[in-house]
Amino acid sequence: MTDLPYYHVDAFADRPFTGNQAAVMPLEAWLDDSVLQAIGEENNFAETAFTIPDATGEADFELRWFTPAVEIRLCGHATLASGHILLQQFPDKDRITFRTRKAGILEVRREGDSYSVALPAIPTDPVDIPEMMAAMGGKPLSMRRNPDHYNVFRYATAAEILALKPDMKALTAFGDDSFTATAPGTDTDVVSRVFVPGAGVDEDSVTGSAHAVLTPYWAAELGRNDFTAYQASARGGYLGCRLDGDRAWLSGKCVTVVKGTFSLG
Repeated sequence: MTDLPYYHVDAFADRPFTGNQAAVMPLEAWLDDSVLQAIGEENNFAETAFTIPDATGEADFELRWFTPAVEIRLCGHATLASGHILLQQFPDKDRITFRTRKAGILEVRREGDSYSVALPAIPTDPVDIPEMMAAMGGKPLSMRRNPDHYNVFRYATAAEILALKPDMKALTAFGDDSFTATAPGTDTDVVSRVFVPGAGVDEDSVTGSAHAVLTPYWAAELGRNDFTAYQASARGGYLGCRLDGDRAWLSGKCVTVVKGTFSLG
């Protein structure tokens, strides 16, 4: 029987049952990809994060993320959750770096009882894809897109964001694209909701990668490099966002709700 360490973390959360759930599983070496994907499906969270020590010396650890359906190129909340777990295991450190396969070197810093994660700031350009806009619903004022399948839809008010009922079947037809609806917030500067049905996540709870897209966009719109954000999912979560050159720094708290082992039998 093989038992693997397992942590269930609520990321971008200051109490249990809020923020975004992630499984974090520190390994000594990579398992077969099929096993990693099967574990991601079994956990059934938006993401399961796997780490191993980085033998190249480029970073402290290697990091990969799996949804229930696919391996993805970038996940912010599970990176924050991984940093939270590993920084607890190495209390003398105040930062952890991760080497990833498609997102470069990522970093998580301890900041008091919170953390900040540095993700690549993801630029977008104006586009007009009527089929996507129709599938999102409502009356988006504009649409922007990054070639790495990130789509942003700007709405006029937070109320419109809360009222959205996207056509998930139609969005799924576009593959594993991420669809972010955003508007000026009420108790925060910015509000958003994020949908990734093609990757097995109809609506994500609190999405770091989407805020890596929103950070450069809203920094330009607001005329300043830092702002507050709320992702208005059922669980909900608050983030601090800061643009620093080509990096988007996202800050928030984490809560470990389960510590245990995952048995491969």
